Amino acid sequence: MSLAFAETPAACPASRPSFSAADAAAVAAADARRGRVPARLALRHAGERDLAIAWELAGPADAPVVIAAGGISAHRHVLSSETFPEAGWWEGQNGAGLDLRRVRVLAIDWLGADGALDAVIDSADQADALAAVLDALGIARVAAFLGSSYGAMVGLQFAARYPRRVGRLLAISGAHRAHPFASAWRALQRQAVALGQLQCDEAQGLALARQLAMLSYRTPEEFAERFDDAPAVAHGRVRVAAEDYLEHCATAWVARTSPTAFLRLSESIDLHRVDPAAVAVPTTVVAIEEDRLVPQDDLAALAAALPQGALRVLRSKVGHDAFLVETAAIAALVRDTLDGAALDACGGAA
Repeated sequence: MSLAFAETPAACPASRPSFSAADAAAVAAADARRGRVPARLALRHAGERDLAIAWELAGPADAPVVIAAGGISAHRHVLSSETFPEAGWWEGQNGAGLDLRRVRVLAIDWLGADGALDAVIDSADQADALAAVLDALGIARVAAFLGSSYGAMVGLQFAARYPRRVGRLLAISGAHRAHPFASAWRALQRQAVALGQLQCDEAQGLALARQLAMLSYRTPEEFAERFDDAPAVAHGRVRVAAEDYLEHCATAWVARTSPTAFLRLSESIDLHRVDPAAVAVPTTVVAIEEDRLVPQDDLAALAAALPQGALRVLRSKVGHDAFLVETAAIAALVRDTLDGAALDACGGAA
């Protein structure tokens, strides 16, 4: 499969064509498919394992491939299509940043996401899983890797381990290592799950862990704006305004996530380490100024240490979740990355 943009002047447009949701669905329907790749992977901390890696690929068969990877709750279904009409985890980018007339989007379910792999999982293992899927699909190289949160960590690992297999990297809110304060926060979340398991109520433990996580994803500024109602006394107890929202988030999370999956993927974030000097591909690092989970200073240090790094800073009251909520700003970064990949393919400077 060829991943180069067509060698005609039209393949390097100075401006982007207009795009509609109908266009996205029509193009994705031409080639949207899923599958599972059996692979024997040498996990960094758990040894060799026989695994099945779930993937989805959507877009024109002759378009350049891009990998899209999100947080630990993300999965292989990135965008909706006629073939798979349910909303994807990055649905806001459908027609905004990701134009399915121009690119083919590949994603996987994270190793461990189904709860079947109860072992230590490294972000490097996820990069190897992606490489195994590319091998199985006959894809030698992707034009770009679009990573957010945990996906940005995996993107850095992929670029370090397989530099000839990726053209450009967009790393949003994911650094070369976890910040110690964020790791402490996640350690408490895992203890909440463990406490629930000891009490034979692991669903409640997982729900509490998710609510704690939501406080790290969002900001005090957002909560002050959304949940400023006075606490209420009901049945002899005080209930604050944000509790309904937090419980709603937890209920949805528990319904689709196993405790084992949460524990192992949470650990994987804290275990993550990559040497920025080893990431040789052109990389745009995106920091959210209000992000309390992945501080701007860490991302600035990463960008400065990368051989071909650039830092972009956005502001958002939603903090770490900006990659999901700030559709227009993130779409502009995605388009810039894909335009840069197109220039590379057309002979422009990397």
